[in-house]
Amino acid sequence: MKDKVNILGVYVDMVNIPQAADRIIRFFDEDRLHKVYTPNSEIIMAAYKDESFKDLLNSADLLTADGIGVVYASKILGKPINERAAGFDIACEVLDRINGTSRKLFLFGGKPGVAELARDNLLKKYPALNIVGCRNGYFKPEEEPEIVKEINDSGADLVFVCLGAPKQEQWLDRNSDALKARVAMGIGGSLDVFAGTAERAPKFFCDHGIEWLYRLIKQPSRAGRMLALPKFGLTVLFKGKKYSQD
Repeated sequence: MKDKVNILGVYVDMVNIPQAADRIIRFFDEDRLHKVYTPNSEIIMAAYKDESFKDLLNSADLLTADGIGVVYASKILGKPINERAAGFDIACEVLDRINGTSRKLFLFGGKPGVAELARDNLLKKYPALNIVGCRNGYFKPEEEPEIVKEINDSGADLVFVCLGAPKQEQWLDRNSDALKARVAMGIGGSLDVFAGTAERAPKFFCDHGIEWLYRLIKQPSRAGRMLALPKFGLTVLFKGKKYSQD
């Protein structure tokens, strides 16, 4: 656990974006599914309150800090993560590396048509990317075996599972034994950003760790959710040391 920091019981890997991508590339050489999750402070706070969700997150093969709040928490706990490693950024780094290789990608999530839009946009940026399938994120529980079969039949090595937390992590937990891909990444709204149906914060906001402020300006209705940030900070400050010493 020396390369992880225990943040309220969630063991986050102390990696930056290139290091996370390095691990994912190595995962391709191992004959099993590897789960990659990228929790922010809101997700870790949810796990703090829900033991089963915490265990689910800790079952991942790679868990990165998708949020400046998680980075600050690691510094408070004396095991600093050098930079935020957001799921979208890691995905882009991995796509850079597999473009022009035999690795196959499956896009899963979003509203009907979003995965296809994401595919078209990705192929403009990565023309030699091997995208072998798309599936929207609207389904009934009884359709899950059919989705798994579709992914497996595509021969995908990598699956972007974009259902939002905790749904994407729970879906992967239920279906990981049946999936034949080598890597599945739970990366929330990234598919919408690739599709152009959602806008990511400008680089300035991302680089300065205030992406949350941009989202709040664009969507004032998020104000209630933003209360999770100070709650998370206070919980880490007053209870975090107990977990980090366990």
